Amino acid sequence: MRMLYSLRAGLLIAGLFAMGYLQAAEQTVRIGYQKSSTLITLLKQRGELDSALKKQGITISWHEFSSGLPLLEALNLGDVDISADVADTVPVFAQAAGAQLTYYAREAPSPGAQAILVPVDSPIKTLADLKGKKIAVTKAAGSHYLLIAALARAGLRFSDITPAWLTPADGRAAFENGSVAAWVTWEPFVSSAQAEQKVRILTTGEGLANYQRYYLASTKYAQAHGAVLQTVYDQLLSQAQWLKTHPDRAAAILGPLWGNLNAAVVAKANAHRSYQVLPVAAADLAEQQKIADAFYQAKLLPKAINARDVALWQPK
Repeated sequence: MRMLYSLRAGLLIAGLFAMGYLQAAEQTVRIGYQKSSTLITLLKQRGELDSALKKQGITISWHEFSSGLPLLEALNLGDVDISADVADTVPVFAQAAGAQLTYYAREAPSPGAQAILVPVDSPIKTLADLKGKKIAVTKAAGSHYLLIAALARAGLRFSDITPAWLTPADGRAAFENGSVAAWVTWEPFVSSAQAEQKVRILTTGEGLANYQRYYLASTKYAQAHGAVLQTVYDQLLSQAQWLKTHPDRAAAILGPLWGNLNAAVVAKANAHRSYQVLPVAAADLAEQQKIADAFYQAKLLPKAINARDVALWQPK
């Protein structure tokens, strides 16, 4: 009798696989992204990644996050499998927290996609003039490192300014009402501020912070699903090429998703990003080490880390 039940159970499971029920549950990839995850957002909106993975019997479960740190926390906890791009500072914090993550792609540096903004009539003319000022910045974001690097260039310490730890939306509001003297942010907020407010760029990241964006996956998932990562990587390459050859069409898609930004503003913002998708080699992580050291010295990391002590996935 026990053998008969076992046989029936086996036939039932086989039937479920044949009908696709169990396969669908096992072949879902959970992708986390932010609004600033341009290429992944375009792939999601245009349906191209869904289509490419569907041919492999894989469906996508999309998960949007407000910023990079919660996204990588979810990745480390196993709540998502793959992450869209995050600013270069974010993996450093995740690594210091002991996250087991794998880099599977990066975007070439885009130093012009970050800036320190001041009102057009501000008496602040040089980086040294930031001393004693209250500055809006998003904690642990790429712009945070830009501010650290800019202050160091001027011979100042972080303690020489008063940070106002704000999200981009709150930072913009504080900047508009004059409660901060400067705002450190990234695209598309830089181009939006230029179009809608009377601002002056004190400095971009040129010569200060490269601003690379990295794509990551949980190490467990990367080790077991290299074919999925290969498809995602190939689709990122394809989407980057499409964006570069169709900037206006890309802007029309992204504008409504980015707070109904004017398409011309979106196109200008995108022009400051490289969107050049590349594999990640250990030698590419030199600035990651600089970022890690800077944040550790500022007592923002719990421990010093070796930025190259991470897992790297390589595309074919």
